[in-house]
Amino acid sequence: MTDAQQTDSSTTDQHSGSTGCCCGAGHGLSRRRALGLGAAGLTAPVLAACGSSEEAATDTEPTATSGEALGAAADVPVGSGVIYTDAEVVVTQPTEGEYKGFSAVCTHQGCIVSQISADGIVCTCHNSVFDVATGEVVSGPAPSPLGSVEVTVDADEVTVA
Repeated sequence: MTDAQQTDSSTTDQHSGSTGCCCGAGHGLSRRRALGLGAAGLTAPVLAACGSSEEAATDTEPTATSGEALGAAADVPVGSGVIYTDAEVVVTQPTEGEYKGFSAVCTHQGCIVSQISADGIVCTCHNSVFDVATGEVVSGPAPSPLGSVEVTVDADEVTVA
């Protein structure tokens, strides 16, 4: 007898031979149907909790305000950048003397980007990577580029414009 053919004698209705409640009343809910409903009930919340990789963060604006000083321009390495976590701004220097500002809020699910590597600006929450010169998505689940933030360099200090 295969697994699909086996029945549990404790749940077989003694009057009709159908699988039913342990009381033998045959309430119309077979063990197979109950297990199927239970699996469906567990599957939906689990899948919903996983979310979609296409989910975009609803608020990707940095908390920095116009005129806010971020730090010394000398601290921003050429070909890389600095993440100002409190202001939620990333400042990069793709080429000597060219400074770019971006929101540090990842467009995937709103984590703050946490490092700048040879690959680009990295959000380690879900491994999205953004280009240091443009903020464009290089790889990962982020659906759109990092938002642009106007920055200026005056007297060797990077400031939000």
